Amino acid sequence: MYKILRKELLAPNIYLMDVEAPRVARAAKPGQFIILRLDEKGERIPLTIADYDATEGSVTIVIQTIGYSTTKLCAMNPGEFLADFAGPLGRPSEFVNEDMATLRNKRILFVAGGVGTAPVYPQVKWLAEHGIKADVIIGAKNKDTFIYVEKMQQVAGHVYLATDDGSAGFHGLVTALISDLIDNQGKQYDEVIAIGPMIMMKFVTKTTKAYNLKTIVSLNSLMVDGTGMCGACRVSVGGKTRFTCVDGPEFDGHEVDFDEAMRRQGMYKTIESRKAKIEQERAEGHVCKVGLDR
Repeated sequence: MYKILRKELLAPNIYLMDVEAPRVARAAKPGQFIILRLDEKGERIPLTIADYDATEGSVTIVIQTIGYSTTKLCAMNPGEFLADFAGPLGRPSEFVNEDMATLRNKRILFVAGGVGTAPVYPQVKWLAEHGIKADVIIGAKNKDTFIYVEKMQQVAGHVYLATDDGSAGFHGLVTALISDLIDNQGKQYDEVIAIGPMIMMKFVTKTTKAYNLKTIVSLNSLMVDGTGMCGACRVSVGGKTRFTCVDGPEFDGHEVDFDEAMRRQGMYKTIESRKAKIEQERAEGHVCKVGLDR
């Protein structure tokens, strides 16, 4: 059993939780994920690690209420226990294994969108701990939906905010801000790492390709069971089939077939939405339980 130590509402429908998991905390690296289950009958929920503290023995996860299981998870409180919390899983971020002298000469730009800002944080933090200050763009719909801004400012070189409605920072999409930084503000980068909504990452890669910038993306939102056995996280990368949870979750963004990935993601979201609706109707006494749990 894994105890929930802390819970915080970061933005509407987005929660942070610290979970007591000493072994995971000691082994975790940026870019990896965990799989949790609420109880012995619960489904497997893969979540990218948002932070870890080996001394405290805790791992931070950030959850957005999308379907039935995430809504149920976000309703839990400190002091309650999760049945399973397995990890760290997946491959660490590529830069973790790079030659440090080479890495320190790189100019890295992170592009974070929405809840994807959370898994960007441990990467920027790890780089800062090794003397590397990366720049970060954080995009959101409006000023009320930003997360991790202050934490990111403590570890990044510069943090640039972008909002769709112009209520904070740059008025426009993160892709337009990338171009503004390079074309108008004289910024130069060697690599971009983007984590956020699939559609955002798709257009980030289109933008960076015009600048011949290497771009890494995280396809963590495609994962379902976290083992590759279910096949839900299949994605075409460079014309070859890859499994996000075992080969990733990070890939060369310029080689990812985003249209295929978004179709696959849409199928899973539809299933989750149907399940959430059924559970809501059941709770209201409108649906018979027989036959719905198969």
